[in-house]
Order: sequence, then C-alpha cells, then structure tokens
Amino acid sequence: MLKPEKLKKGDRVAVVSLSSGLLGEPSLIHKYDIAKERLEKDFGLEVVAMPHALRGMDYIYKHPEARAKDLMDAFLDESIKGIICAIGGDDTIRLLPYIDYEVIRKHPKIFMGYSDSTINHFMMNKAGIVSFYGPSVMCEFGEYVKMFDYTKVAVENILFQNCSGYQIVSSTYWSSDFVPWSIQNTKIQKKLTKEVHGYEVLQGKGTVEGQVLGGCIDIFPIMIGTEIWPNQEEWKDKILLLETSEDKIKPTDLTMYLRNLGAQGILNMVKGIIVGKPYCEAYYEEYKEVYKKVLCEFHQEELPVLYNVNIGHAFSTGIIPLGSDICVDFTTKTITLLESPTR
Repeated sequence: MLKPEKLKKGDRVAVVSLSSGLLGEPSLIHKYDIAKERLEKDFGLEVVAMPHALRGMDYIYKHPEARAKDLMDAFLDESIKGIICAIGGDDTIRLLPYIDYEVIRKHPKIFMGYSDSTINHFMMNKAGIVSFYGPSVMCEFGEYVKMFDYTKVAVENILFQNCSGYQIVSSTYWSSDFVPWSIQNTKIQKKLTKEVHGYEVLQGKGTVEGQVLGGCIDIFPIMIGTEIWPNQEEWKDKILLLETSEDKIKPTDLTMYLRNLGAQGILNMVKGIIVGKPYCEAYYEEYKEVYKKVLCEFHQEELPVLYNVNIGHAFSTGIIPLGSDICVDFTTKTITLLESPTR
C-alpha cells in the first residue's frame, strides 16, 4: 500500500462533504468555524473548504457528482496535503460512478473520516493507499469547548510523526453525553465517564500481525457487490476492524451482518478482529455474545477478537491506519503500529 506524506505545520488540509451536507447548514456552520480555528491554532494547519463542501444538505444530496469532484480535486491539488471528512451520513455510495482510482493512487495523501466514510476508505483500499479511520470535522475537531485530549494526542502522533512502534492505548474516559448542536451551546462541555473496561479479549490468544481493513459494519451491506468490495482473497491475513454507529443496531442485525461475512468466507480469511466501543455502550454485553456466537457458527472459536477499542463512534475516538501493518497482542491487550503509516 502506498503511504501519504505526514503532515507538518503550515500544510493545507481540505474539508470535504462526501455524504451529508450538514456542515453547510446556516444553523451549523459555526461547527466548521470552531473546527477551522482548532485545526489552525492547535495543529498549525491551513484549512480550506472544497467548493461544494459548505453548500448545505439539499445541494449535497442532489449533487453526488459535485461531492466526488471535490474529492478528486483535493487529490489533484498538489498544495493540499490532507483531506478530512465533514461528517458521515448515509449517501457516500452514490459517489462511486465519479471516482478515478488512478488519480487517488498517483496522488496519495492523508484521508480521514469514519462512519459512512467507510465507503471512502474502501475506495482508498481499491486505489492502493493507506487511509486513516479517525476524527471528522463536525464531531471531533468541531467539539464544543475543547477537543478530547485522547483524540488530539492521536492526531499529533499518528498524522504528524514517524509513529512506527506507537502503541494505541485505551482511553481512560469516555462520554455518552450529547450536547445539542446549537450556537447557544458552544460553551457547554460533554460530561466524561471513567473507563472501567479497557480493551477486552473476547476470544483467542497470542499475537497477530497484519494490515487493517474494515470500518463501520452498518455500512457494509451498502458496499457488498460493488467495485470497492474486496474479493475473498483480498481479506486474507488482514485484521478486520468493525464498529457500530449511533443508530445502535440491534444485536439481531449485528448477527445478520456477521453471518454475511462468514458466508462470504471472510471470517475464515482474517487473522483477527478489532471491535470498536459501541456508541454510548449500547448493547455492550449483547454484542460480545453475538460475536462469540457467530464465530462459533463458522468454526472460528479461536479467532482472536479484541473488544472495546476507542475508534469511530466511541467518544473519545482515536485513529487506526487502514492498509498499514499493526500488531495486536491478546496477552497484554495492546495495539502497536509496526510501521509508520506515513512517509
């Protein structure tokens, strides 16, 4: 997999709205202003919104070709060193007809987002470049009062440094609090809860090494059968990343999604699974039982599974490089980057 250049102070980063156009709504544009100021002051970056990124929900919905053009133009623009998604949504899949994978491959650069941006990450995988499953503009960089320290540290270490050997640790706190997005609430900070679980080993032992592939499992059914969905062999020896969204899918739905992965042979191909902390810890114990049940159904009782990782919709969230080699130690419950995902 091709690696993008790491970020440095003074670099330009582009904001793209590839799914929902929420960021451009008049009542929510203040979230962009907060994120822009934070990216510039805290990280020393220059922020540019791509031409259609702030056009609002109606325009963004009606013009998937404009969303895709923003993405393609951001890759083609040599002055732009990183691309950050505004937010997720449910509509990224409509960009597929307009994506030029060769453009992406010839201009590798940091691409970051989560949730529905899972589809974009599979585009990056098809193009053959490392991408970063991590914070978005509205939710993390645009957090009211302050950015979570855990997330900020992840950005500083993984995107700006040569981070070979870096250990992705569990956050010591999390939040199920939601402060309604309104300019009147910008001084209200989320309440934090002490983390009592940390990483949990659901099954398996020893260590596994490999490239990470995956994202938000809610989105997988949308991609299956499309040009970006990997064939069975492409899953071989990968470490599968799975997390769930704010929709808090029912355990029965998670069961069906996992059974589909089993039926495709994917659960037999991967070396291990990393599971994100469920949103607000919804179905925390129930999901654990689903994983063990389905893996047993497909005779994968020994497949190592690490649970409750701070990624995606887990607040606070970190960053996991997709397409880059990591080591998961199921004895010490640690995740270590075996190589720097940037150059």
